[in-house]
Amino acid sequence: FVLFVLVSRGQITVTQSPSSKSVLPGESITITCRTSSYASDEMNIYQQKPGQAPKLLLAHVTSCQSGVSDRFSGRGSGTDFSFTISNVQTEDAGDYYCQHDYGWP
Repeated sequence: FVLFVLVSRGQITVTQSPSSKSVLPGESITITCRTSSYASDEMNIYQQKPGQAPKLLLAHVTSCQSGVSDRFSGRGSGTDFSFTISNVQTEDAGDYYCQHDYGWP
């Protein structure tokens, strides 16, 4: 006997800023992500380069994925999160996305 319980957690909107920014090699940049309601630490950060699938950089804000440079870091909980790239390199060019991970209730 298997029982599946589906729980609706409502829709959470993620607002990311800045929408775009140019930086020079060696500089740092911080991206801010805010959620419309409490999201615990369930925020993932992805990098996407042209013609490629999104790549997970940070899971649940702070967990740097295998093979990802420690120049990438994240912090925050609740509704306010930030993601920093330190000592930016040319290979860091791309699009970055915050994604709320609903996970399991």
